[in-house]
Amino acid sequence: MMRSGSSSLISSRLRFLGAALLVALLAACSSPATRVVLLPQADGSASAVVVRAKNGEEVLSQPYQRATAKQGASGAPVVDAADAAKVQAENKPLFDMRPPPSQRYTVYFELGTITLTAASQKIMEEALAAAQARPGGDIVVVGHTDTKGTLQNNDALSRRRAQEVAQLFIERRFPANRIEAAGRGERELAVPTADEVDEPRNRRVTIEVR
Repeated sequence: MMRSGSSSLISSRLRFLGAALLVALLAACSSPATRVVLLPQADGSASAVVVRAKNGEEVLSQPYQRATAKQGASGAPVVDAADAAKVQAENKPLFDMRPPPSQRYTVYFELGTITLTAASQKIMEEALAAAQARPGGDIVVVGHTDTKGTLQNNDALSRRRAQEVAQLFIERRFPANRIEAAGRGERELAVPTADEVDEPRNRRVTIEVR
């Protein structure tokens, strides 16, 4: 959430729907009021926010929708569309503080192993470089398998693959406490197949550098 000064803010509560929702609280120029502007998410995904005033509420669900609740006014906040260019120009320092968008990578493994394919070794280097260039960020790695083998064995293999990738980041001095590693086995196939099918595109780890 990004804030600028606002005098005598009336009581309002924001409920966020979406992990990366960005909201700007802006002061009304003519009279004391709370203004909420919904900013677009960096990845273009949908988001929304509920703006509650003393006697009503409104939902903002479109980028640059604005809700204004004036002090002492009755009823729900008034919703209109803010000028995107004007919001950005008037709040440039706040926009400059926004973190860069997440970067996503996928690396693949040899059948039944935690060994990266030759092509994926280069992708892994790109992911490592991206992580090192983003101070204060974190990483989520999720391991997957194809449908060869039992569910139990594939769960364990997917966790080992995720842990192997996480260890590569740690070896490059990325803090271990900012890495989340998990395994999903064969539950989330990139390419749907029948059981006991050797599908290289399913033997993977997804990496999100954020």
